[in-house]
Amino acid sequence: MRSRRLVAVACTAGVALSLLTINAQAAAPKEGLRLLAVRDSLTATHTWYEQTYDGKPVLGAYYVEHVDKATGVKTVDDGRLAVGSVDVTPAVTAEDAKAKSAGVPEGANLKVLPGTGLVYEVISDNGKGSERTLVHAGTGAVVRSESLVKHYDGTGKVFSPNPVVALQNENLTDNNDADSAVPSTAYKSVTLSNLDSSGYLKGDYAQVTGAKSKLAYSKTRKFEYTRHNPYFEQTNAYWGVTEAQKYIQSLGFKNINNESQKITTIGLTDDNSFYDPSKDLITFGTGGVDDAEDLEVVWHELGHAIQDAQVPGFGSTEEGGAIGEGFGDWWAMIMSSRDSKDTATTPLACVMDWDSTAYTTTTPHCIRRTDTNKTIADKTGEVHDDGEIWSRALYDIFKKFGREKSAKIVLEAQFSYSPATDFKAAANATVATAKKLYGDTDAAAVTAAFHARGII
Repeated sequence: MRSRRLVAVACTAGVALSLLTINAQAAAPKEGLRLLAVRDSLTATHTWYEQTYDGKPVLGAYYVEHVDKATGVKTVDDGRLAVGSVDVTPAVTAEDAKAKSAGVPEGANLKVLPGTGLVYEVISDNGKGSERTLVHAGTGAVVRSESLVKHYDGTGKVFSPNPVVALQNENLTDNNDADSAVPSTAYKSVTLSNLDSSGYLKGDYAQVTGAKSKLAYSKTRKFEYTRHNPYFEQTNAYWGVTEAQKYIQSLGFKNINNESQKITTIGLTDDNSFYDPSKDLITFGTGGVDDAEDLEVVWHELGHAIQDAQVPGFGSTEEGGAIGEGFGDWWAMIMSSRDSKDTATTPLACVMDWDSTAYTTTTPHCIRRTDTNKTIADKTGEVHDDGEIWSRALYDIFKKFGREKSAKIVLEAQFSYSPATDFKAAANATVATAKKLYGDTDAAAVTAAFHARGII
């Protein structure tokens, strides 16, 4: 299994992006660049580099080449940063730097932060996901400390997609994880595909992690539990992630998070779930309704892992973060659309219906919706709120083209997003993708969806 590490941090000052179209045979500037990843999409090959200074990574910088498979034309997204002269001899030790972190440090690596100089990047675990602390290598002062996890604050339960929708019943409540709270007719018997031979919920596209004594195990690979049993959440999370990857591959994408995605339902008692890119791990909390009981929560968090796989370091700006939250909600919606009943009781646009019963009083119970009338004028600066602007544009694309076609457009477009993208740049990339895949008429429809939100 490959492991991804977050290599970029938000450094808005001094970021200059330029898009150059050059012949595919022209050599990319490799001096001061180190190959990071190669991603293959339907229409192009995307080669990512990180900028270096004296062999040390430059935080917030990137360089990517997109080579069109049909024409051979290469498009360059140049996110290199001006560094100036930097003293690369540290005055403090890595151990001194690690002592400045809030959690248990996993390492301290020297990197260059434009405008600051040489810093130690300390990744630590505070018990609720990874945290990054940047420590000045000359003075030992903490320059910045931030969480690396992609948060979702909520609770949930898994069926297909959840018991509220399956039973068309907005009156269901968690009742402390009791079996009696949800009728047996809400459960769906499914095939757990792509398992390995270990007897655990571990396979080609998902693996449940944690202490083995707390993991579901079956020699016969029968994982038939009801919701009072913690193994139920593990089973459904495994199924949800696996089904999503199978769907992605059915669209023709063979290299979008095509791995055994790590997931855990153990240890976090908060009413919260998140994706941690430094560990490539999705964690589901058990506060309120257990989050992994609601497949729309599972698919939302998987959306963060999908974007991280396509664009290393994605979402380093507020609008980028909002795109991440909006895409996660939309991805949950289109994944659940296969089995969901789009009714007045449980509208398809209402996501995480079961999870939200623990803390919403109005019906239908929704954490958020993908069909609000929010526009750029409604921005608050909070990524979940602003994500509803982005998800509405994607929802309109879904309504126009349907599940398969809209998913192809959005997933293909995301390969071309920058780590520090904003709404407008990402929208224009999506329009260009629609044009490349399906032509001018469909590109105009995508343009209209973003125009209605005031994005372009």
